[in-house]
Formats: sequence, structure tokens, C-alpha cells
Amino acid sequence: MTSYTLKVLAEHLKADVQGDDSVEITAVGTLNSASPGQITFLANSKYRSQLESTMASAVLMTPADSEGFSGNAIVLKDPYVGFARIAQLLDTTPAAAMAIHPSAQIASSAMLGEGVAIGANAVISDNVIIGNNVQIGAGCVVGQDSVIGSNCLLWANVTLYHNVHMGQDCIIHSGAILGSDGFGYANERGQWIKIPQTGGVRIGDRVEIGAGTTIDRGAIDHTEIHDGVILDNQVQIAHNVVVGVNTAIAGCSVVAGSVTIGQHCIIGGNSAISGHLNICDGVHITGSTNITSEVREPGVYSSATVAMDNKVWRKNTVRFRQLDSLFQRVKTLEKSAK
Repeated sequence: MTSYTLKVLAEHLKADVQGDDSVEITAVGTLNSASPGQITFLANSKYRSQLESTMASAVLMTPADSEGFSGNAIVLKDPYVGFARIAQLLDTTPAAAMAIHPSAQIASSAMLGEGVAIGANAVISDNVIIGNNVQIGAGCVVGQDSVIGSNCLLWANVTLYHNVHMGQDCIIHSGAILGSDGFGYANERGQWIKIPQTGGVRIGDRVEIGAGTTIDRGAIDHTEIHDGVILDNQVQIAHNVVVGVNTAIAGCSVVAGSVTIGQHCIIGGNSAISGHLNICDGVHITGSTNITSEVREPGVYSSATVAMDNKVWRKNTVRFRQLDSLFQRVKTLEKSAK
């Protein structure tokens, strides 16, 4: 079991220790459930009362919250970020694959870097390039002419179609599909004529893609997911979408084709963005919001209504349909009053 003293952890975080810096930490925990040997965090002062009962060996906290605290603490500006970095040090997640399993099917034209591990029944197609220390889980399929950068991790049953390029240090969770066809069709007298999707997918560095998420390939140009983007589970990214650096999209959100999303955006769960729109940098879209026009200014945008009694909702829906009529009547009354 890996362990670190509070002194070592504080040095790692460039933070200060309050109390006994020789205490050994082997795991992380919550304020409520932590046990001796674990470290927890206090990021919100409203939970300060839980400090009195926590069994954790140490707590990450701000200088203000550490005043009057008699236990062991690592004192720093952002306890939650500190908690994340310590959790990485103490992470016990197993590898997705160890070495190359005998049942893996690897094309003779594929190029594998050093330290690559490929799980059972995975398929690596022609002309694939895999960087150093990549882990590819059981049942994964990596299509022709795809590239996986060094230190990437693909959990079981990930599918990369052909011409999907990934940068370094990416994590792709189970069941994700990258490079499936975009929804491109022409209509000829009621019959749908499929348009071949000949673009690819380009994934930057340090991208994490959740389980069951799908990213369509471009129709002609590529679909692009830039550095540092995080996509939650079951997100749909349509063809030719561009997602800017360090943007986060929460679960069950849908981004329609040819949307460009700027840098450092946050898109809440169950949101939908209509096609061919631009979302500028620094936009925060709250959960269940529908975006149907361009967003040109940074800020917080919302459209969802709260749940209510069904009878009240039905009455409000009828009134909503009457808004335009009411508006025209008010407008007429204002004109007549002048």
C-alpha cells in the first residue's frame, strides 16, 4: 500500500502543514466517512461543523478555516484542487491492460511504441500508430490509419473508426465511439441519399471522454476536440463540431453538426445546442438549456423551467401560447393611449 507523510504531500502541493507532518496518509476520504490514515478536505465553510467528528488523520483546508482547528491539516488556497492532486498520487485504479494479450489481433503494418499494453480480443488495424505506454483495454477496436499518442488509456470496448487521431495523455472510457458517421443525407423526392463522411476526428492532448459518448467524424473537414476538454458520459458530438481548449460538457448533452464551442466553456447536463452555431469563449450553459442562436458574449445562459405540479404546468403552457396575442393587445393599447 502506497503511503506519504503529510510533509511530502504538502511539498507536492507547495502548501504548509499544521500539526504533525510525520503522519502517514494511505488514502483519501470524505469528512463524514474518513478513517485514520486517510486525508479529507474542507472546501466549503458551511461543512466546518463536520470537522469536530471526522476521523481523518488530516484535512486539506484554507488558512481561514484552519484557524482554531486543533487537528492535522495541510493549509492551502484551494483545498479541492489539492484533494484532486493527492487523490492522483494515491490512486489505486488497475491498469486497463497488462502487456499484449495473445488473443489481440494486431495488423503487421501497425506501429507500436515502447511499453504498450493491449487487452484480450482487441483489434489494431492497418497503419495504426500507437505511442509509448499506451493501454488499450479488452475488446477495443482501433480502425485503419488511426493514431494514439503516448500515455493514452482506452478502457474496455472503446471503438475508434478509421482516421481518428488522438494526442497524448487522453482517457477514453468504456463504450465510447469515436469516428462514427455524421448524420449527413440529401433528400431526393422523399428518399434519403447518404453523403459519405470522409473527414476524420482529431483529439488533442489531455482529453477525457466519458463512457458511451459518441463523436462523429467530419463530413469533409475533421471534427475537432481540443486540448484539455472533458466530456461526460453519453455526450453526443455531431460531425464537424469544434470544441475549444479546456471546455467541459456534462452528461446527456447534444451538440449538433458544425457547431463551434469556444475555450473554457462549461455546458451543463442534458443541454442541446442547435447546428451551425458559434459559442464564444467563457460561456456557462446551465443544465437542460437549449441553445438555438449564437452566443457572442461570455456569461451564464439558461432556458430550462423548474418542475411543477402538472395541472399548474398545463395552465402555464396554455398561457405561454397566448403570450404573443397578449403582447399585441398591450401594444395596441399603448398606441391608443398616446
